[in-house]
Amino acid sequence: MPTFAEPRLLWLALLAPLAAAAVAAWLWRRRLAADSAWAARALWDRLLPSYAPARLRISIACLGLAVLGTSLALARPRWGAARQDVERKGVDVVFLVDSSLSMSAQDVPPSRLYVAKSLVQRMARAMPGNRVGLVQAEGTGMPLAPLTLDGGVIDLLLDTIEPGSLPAPGTELATGLEASLRLFSPGSEKHRVLVILSDGEDHGGGLEAESARLHEEGVVVHAFGIGTPDGARLPLPGGVSGKGGFKLDAEGNVVVSHLHEDVLEDLARSTGGSYTRVTSAALDPAPVLRRIDSMEKRTVESESVSLLEERFQWPLALATAALFCYLAMGAFAPRKDALEAPLEDNA
Repeated sequence: MPTFAEPRLLWLALLAPLAAAAVAAWLWRRRLAADSAWAARALWDRLLPSYAPARLRISIACLGLAVLGTSLALARPRWGAARQDVERKGVDVVFLVDSSLSMSAQDVPPSRLYVAKSLVQRMARAMPGNRVGLVQAEGTGMPLAPLTLDGGVIDLLLDTIEPGSLPAPGTELATGLEASLRLFSPGSEKHRVLVILSDGEDHGGGLEAESARLHEEGVVVHAFGIGTPDGARLPLPGGVSGKGGFKLDAEGNVVVSHLHEDVLEDLARSTGGSYTRVTSAALDPAPVLRRIDSMEKRTVESESVSLLEERFQWPLALATAALFCYLAMGAFAPRKDALEAPLEDNA
């Protein structure tokens, strides 16, 4: 049984042909009434020998049929199933978000972590064809989302990330890198991207070994350094501190956190990626997105779907044929007996 892709347009198939035929009939009636004003109908056989009422009715019917076929074509009738293999190709992208206490610094307003999460949201939405995953890093690396095509999952999990929210506090990027590597599927060495969002502070070491692993396993790192070289103080949750609610060192001085670009630049350079300094929430990640999009892609999803064949061509062909008939027929056609009659009278 046929179905329609645009069933809302079916009302055209009901009303438009009647409206077109009614308008055409009204126009012809006006014309014939004007002709009757200067010549009685009894004289039409001689004055209008080619006028044929039957042809006029057929002509109007053809116009209505042409409009009907066009209306049905616009509604896009479909029937007859056809199977089609659909493949989605993309890149595996893991976002590593540093949530150590230093990311609460406000040298990039409203805070480094807020800007990091905003960048992840915008990038995940801008690449719907890629699988995306999420890792949170502090004193340990915590996978939050495995690689998935559902970017909405990333949005939900980003809301749970707060500065110092993991059980193991501190700043050890190496543990986050290790957790990120575990998310990548085996055998996809040409289609892996790790996006790091951090201020570059690291107190755990081991980055050289993890950087070598990233390079060996074909992971391209794009790093966003969030912060400023001048740095900023670190507000503590709840404002508990001896000096205005900011973190203090062992000597009681207020700690100032600075951006450490060299750490992030080295990671990106060793894997053929890029480094971007972020000093505003309005940063456009388009250059990095373009580099990711230009990478070789692999099949991340494949399925066979059953589709109904589009059959709009049939009513459209009917409409075309009816329109030609309408244009070719008309209400006036040459009649041989009418054309020859004046010649015989003159003879």
